[in-house]
Amino acid sequence: MAFDNIVLDIYVYTGLSSSYTGNDKKYTLNKSLITGETKINFEIAELVRDYINIEFNNDYLSYCVWVHIDATVRDENDTEFTYGSPISNTYLAFEGFGYFEEGINPELDRHALLSTNTLYIPEGTTGKLPIFAEGVGKVIIDSATTEITDTGNTNQKIQYITIPANSSTIQVYDTDDATLKKTITVNNICEPKFTPYKVTFVNKFGAFQDIHFFKKTTEKFNVTDETYKRNIFENNNNTYDTYRGQRERYNTNAKSTISLNTGFVNESFNSAIEELFLSEKVWIRWDNQTLPIIPTTKNLEFKTSLNDKLSNYTIDFEFAFNKINNVR
Repeated sequence: MAFDNIVLDIYVYTGLSSSYTGNDKKYTLNKSLITGETKINFEIAELVRDYINIEFNNDYLSYCVWVHIDATVRDENDTEFTYGSPISNTYLAFEGFGYFEEGINPELDRHALLSTNTLYIPEGTTGKLPIFAEGVGKVIIDSATTEITDTGNTNQKIQYITIPANSSTIQVYDTDDATLKKTITVNNICEPKFTPYKVTFVNKFGAFQDIHFFKKTTEKFNVTDETYKRNIFENNNNTYDTYRGQRERYNTNAKSTISLNTGFVNESFNSAIEELFLSEKVWIRWDNQTLPIIPTTKNLEFKTSLNDKLSNYTIDFEFAFNKINNVR
């Protein structure tokens, strides 16, 4: 018998890894071997991504899914092999991404779900640290220790540890509670002049990450409309009223934009700014509401301590809704 094709059943579900049923089967794919090749590759990331529906209302929930696959190996007569089939595997999927230079299917960090080693938080304000529960045994913030437990359920695979106000150092340890995996420095910023704004985005690990913008904020208002010319002539009187305009306005609406400044940050914070630019899901805490925004600044010039000494990033955002409510 010659290896000819594979039928791939894909189950996507939440809960425990073993909790899938027949109702969780989302796709069945069939692929034949290309002549001269010895392997069949399936790209399923975009298919699975459709079932990770991330929402955020300042609540920091764990968004991930289990993906179980059954691959049935068949010969040229479409008969299943009697050995080595089916091939079954279960994976945990996040709304994350890898960079090109990291290669195919990169294994991202399995501890603190942050690229940066530096955080900036307003004085007297708590923060959030996203961690991967499977890979962390404990987190020490200054002298306070938080033990991490993993129940296996998707609703707690990403856990958000509260960073107490005015903390200084975070240490994240492996599951052996002895191997230090990451050290994060917390800078507590006193901003007496401007109102800091918290922007939350989904980072490359698929976790919510906060960036506080401490300096000048500028809000703008962009109106869109259309006009048409109407007839105001009254045939009966051979005249028209001067208080009636010939041009009428319709389809009027507007979008608000804001320009935010980080304040001075160090070079290690560049990774957080980069991931904010690349994120498809971004929110701002604005007037005690969590509102969706879209980064509209498309060019980023990385600043370094050598070239720029002190670095401030100015980023423009657009609120992701119309000013006049036309939700239908």
